[in-house]
Amino acid sequence: MKQFINPLESEWKSILKRPTFSFKELEPLVENVFSDVKAKGDTALYDYTLKFDKVSLNSFRVEESDFIEAEKNISPELKLAIKLAKNNIEVFHRAQQTQKVSLETQPGVLCWQEKRPIKKVGLYIPGGSAPLFSTLLMLAVPAQIAGCKEIILCTPPDENGSIPDVILYTAKLCGLTQIFKLGGIQAIAAMTFGTETIPEVYKIFGPGNQYVTVAKQIATQHQIAIDMPAGPSELLVVADRTANPAYIASDLLSQAEHGADSQVILVTTFYPLLELVKKEIDLQIKLLPRQEIAKQAIKNSRMVSFETNEETIQFINQYGPEHYIICMEEEQLYVDQIVNAGSVFIGNFTPESAGDYASGTNHTLPTNGYAKQYSGVNLDSFLKQMTFQKISKKGIQNIGPAIELMAEAEGLEAHKNAVSIRLKDLKK
Repeated sequence: MKQFINPLESEWKSILKRPTFSFKELEPLVENVFSDVKAKGDTALYDYTLKFDKVSLNSFRVEESDFIEAEKNISPELKLAIKLAKNNIEVFHRAQQTQKVSLETQPGVLCWQEKRPIKKVGLYIPGGSAPLFSTLLMLAVPAQIAGCKEIILCTPPDENGSIPDVILYTAKLCGLTQIFKLGGIQAIAAMTFGTETIPEVYKIFGPGNQYVTVAKQIATQHQIAIDMPAGPSELLVVADRTANPAYIASDLLSQAEHGADSQVILVTTFYPLLELVKKEIDLQIKLLPRQEIAKQAIKNSRMVSFETNEETIQFINQYGPEHYIICMEEEQLYVDQIVNAGSVFIGNFTPESAGDYASGTNHTLPTNGYAKQYSGVNLDSFLKQMTFQKISKKGIQNIGPAIELMAEAEGLEAHKNAVSIRLKDLKK
């Protein structure tokens, strides 16, 4: 990890640069897949599954027998762990439910707001070396609480045409029934347009590689909403002399093992901590099965030391980390002044892994600096907020003249007339 000591503010932008890729290089391929799926439906899906996933399928749909077999292969201990995590996620997201807001803004002018579920949502869970069943919990649980009527799950098959048992077990536990062996660009395209087998959805959730990220952004050009722009995983730890170097190293490596393009950052007001953490990283990384991936991510990563809290906080807010760990004696100062972060973890005994799995908060979070303007996935992500109003005779008499004047000032006579015609009738 590169080290920077009291860098000037003019240097921060280059220090905080993410290991990003160019979408423009990927767009032609993604656009071609979208065009084929729109035109050919399932035929294109089978072709691309063979091309990209190296497997020939007879059907995309997961059958009931697959769920039954998968459950047999999950250990009782893992089942209990998944149920514990599901319960905590459920409790936290149910607590996010709110009552409708209703009031009279003027006598006779009743306005209210209610939340309604997005009817059809698509969940995407990537394949690869890590079956992210935890992400399935983070998406399926709030979708069910919100009351989404149709929840579609797409996840890529392995070379044998199978879905990991733990994904199937978790999906069944969450009450999902429409699960498809479909991954990559073609899965996002299928949920965007709908095919003979895959239903069209209104909003797509879930992480993925750079191709999936571009595919989700292109889906927005076809009237499909997405959870958020996503990129490689990232973590920033701020720490001082009260922090445990071994804990910090373990947290940094927990994100570094996600992928070679992940990024982790240590910021400190205690300069000697840089070397202490570096030594711990060198020791711990040797023990990781995914150490080669972690080593690549560490090359993208930074250690930065500042003398003042003010500079440190300003630097962190400029970065806007996906995950943010605070291990500072003055922790409340850092909690109060963070404005750009996806999820915050406070204290020496709050590892980022807790949020990834079982504390109850959602781990689907904005990356690549989008924490400055996006929230992580939450219950409201699966809901629409609709406003209603009902105006009585007295109400239209109270606000009608103001509406007439405003409409006239904008040159919109039909708007004015829609009020005037009512007011005239009431004067009869």
